[in-house]
Amino acid sequence: MKKHYLIDLDGVLVHGSTMIPGADRFIERLKEAGVEYLVLTNNPTYAPSDLSHRLRTIGMDVPTERIFTSAMATARFLHSQRPGGTAFVLGESGLITAIHSIGYVITDLNPDYVVLGEGSFQLDMLTKAIRLIRAGARFIATNPDVSGPGEGGLWVPACGAMAAFIEKASGVPAYFVGKPNPLMMRTALNYLNVHSEETIMVGDNMATDIKGGVESGMETILVLTGVTRREEVARYPYQPTRIVESVADIIP
Repeated sequence: MKKHYLIDLDGVLVHGSTMIPGADRFIERLKEAGVEYLVLTNNPTYAPSDLSHRLRTIGMDVPTERIFTSAMATARFLHSQRPGGTAFVLGESGLITAIHSIGYVITDLNPDYVVLGEGSFQLDMLTKAIRLIRAGARFIATNPDVSGPGEGGLWVPACGAMAAFIEKASGVPAYFVGKPNPLMMRTALNYLNVHSEETIMVGDNMATDIKGGVESGMETILVLTGVTRREEVARYPYQPTRIVESVADIIP
């Protein structure tokens, strides 16, 4: 039986604004095989249409409807918990657009939630978020990544690092929606309308992509073009189904 694919973005298809060699051919093979696929990213910064455009500029044709972000998963989670609610949002356009799309009002007046994504935040904004959480707002973060890739390389502070700051100051732990939370995976599977037993998770990160895939009941493929080295894999209590050098080696 042909498998469907959930595919991480950074470290699997691209490095920053550079396509990983063979990634475009892998996407074309998926289309030719007629399998369902979804590019899955923990980065909530950009809307799917923006990411699709960015990928086209480097030679990869991934339609908007084939991209699913942690911002989208977060918005769907909020809607399932409290339809028509309110939120104070720390994030860029991708997250703000997703929150608005579910009919939420973005406000700093007694919001139901404080929602944290990626971005550069001034201390006064972080302070406001901390005070709102202390006053009773529920604390949601799009993803637990403490660092991520940037134009200068890895180790750019990410959502998880900012969440740790807010958690420490407020005394309230965040609920992280993105990978490795199986909620992110299952939301993506529902979006794609496929079952976990029929789907493979492809990623470069043992702690997020592979862990989330295993906990969601999927086969997993680890690629070595991102953050995980082959010699590091054995230390984890869970293992990928397969390890390949890059997506160029995957035949659907």
